[in-house]
Amino acid sequence: MGSRRLLIEGRVQRVGYRDWAVRTAKEWNITGWVRNLSDGRVEIVAVGDDNAIDAFTDDCRTGPRAATVSRVEATAMEMPKVKGFTKRFTA
Repeated sequence: MGSRRLLIEGRVQRVGYRDWAVRTAKEWNITGWVRNLSDGRVEIVAVGDDNAIDAFTDDCRTGPRAATVSRVEATAMEMPKVKGFTKRFTA
């Protein structure tokens, strides 16, 4: 088990990225959350099996069909206590 903070850059807001992330995280059995940032990026906290987080991170490099991802910054972090995978308000 591990956890990772992802910062996704590119055309990632107003393209369904957060809804896509919720569906995709559930497919990989990952808990955590996703939110838009006021600077145009998307932030994700992902908790789960290390291999599943790696695969989810790879998926985030593409995102939903309408997105254009230019960069994904992934950083290991202390494991937060979360249930499910939720969409949060913009920070």
